[in-house]
Amino acid sequence: MLWVGWFGFNGGSQLAADGGAALALTVTHISAATASLTWALWERIKFGRASLVGLVTGTIAGLASITPASGFVGPIEALIIGAVAGVLCQEAVLLIRNRLKIDDTLDVFAVHGVGGIFGTIMIAVFGAGTWIAQLGSLAIVGIYTVVVTVVLVKL
Repeated sequence: MLWVGWFGFNGGSQLAADGGAALALTVTHISAATASLTWALWERIKFGRASLVGLVTGTIAGLASITPASGFVGPIEALIIGAVAGVLCQEAVLLIRNRLKIDDTLDVFAVHGVGGIFGTIMIAVFGAGTWIAQLGSLAIVGIYTVVVTVVLVKL
């Protein structure tokens, strides 16, 4: 149900039923499916078996990682984003849960946060436009986010 709802989220961002919305739906599906498979494959390589929970978590990782880029990338780029997100978010889950010992309930930051950050960075790599301008914008948003977070934590 979440996967289908995400189509409205990414495709509806175009505010029109046109080719851009269709492409956003396509890349959303490709990224989610690819991340599901790479998560399960990576889980099988590392632990000897894949789990259904892992497969679904991989789906969410693919959805979260393609969301920032869904209007700016094509199917091949979505395939790459999904493939990397499945492995990257799983490793983030293991890092946050096991090594850092942080209680990230339902692995929300590891999947949504890391996936979203990765997808945002991929706009600079794959998106139309100048690479340097995109990277500069990402740096500004990243710095702003860190500063505001530190200020709010100190309150």
